[in-house]
Amino acid sequence: MEGKPRPTASAPDVLAALDDLVATNLVGKQEFARNLGLSITDLTCFAYVLEAGDSPVTAGDLADRANVTTGAVTGIVNRLERGGFVTRRPDPDDRRRVRVEAVPAAAERVRAVYGPYQERLASLFADYTPDEIAVLADWLTRASTLAREYVDDSC
Repeated sequence: MEGKPRPTASAPDVLAALDDLVATNLVGKQEFARNLGLSITDLTCFAYVLEAGDSPVTAGDLADRANVTTGAVTGIVNRLERGGFVTRRPDPDDRRRVRVEAVPAAAERVRAVYGPYQERLASLFADYTPDEIAVLADWLTRASTLAREYVDDSC
């Protein structure tokens, strides 16, 4: 597959487009969280639980990923459990730790909302060559790492 002609862009153009994408996604995530009766932090933690798949995460893992205290994550997990989004299980290797797992029906509810967006993104990727997608994946992965490091260093 040969790449399509692309308009020229500078690094500031890309950063402006990225800012717009992040802002639009943040507004959408806030609305989605509100519709589910969650805060955006609760939804973010639930997304981390979903991302883990069949590997249940610990409350400590969630605290690290969401950049909240372990005390705050306890409240988040409590709300997610009361809302039917997650269950808690004692860690079989360390009974003091708790493993958090997604409730399948809640995961399906969330996927039903995010699925159409994911499908739109997939169709957008169809306009790019494998090499272009590799560049996008590399840049996004490296930018995410940089963002996490910056948050860790600055917050």
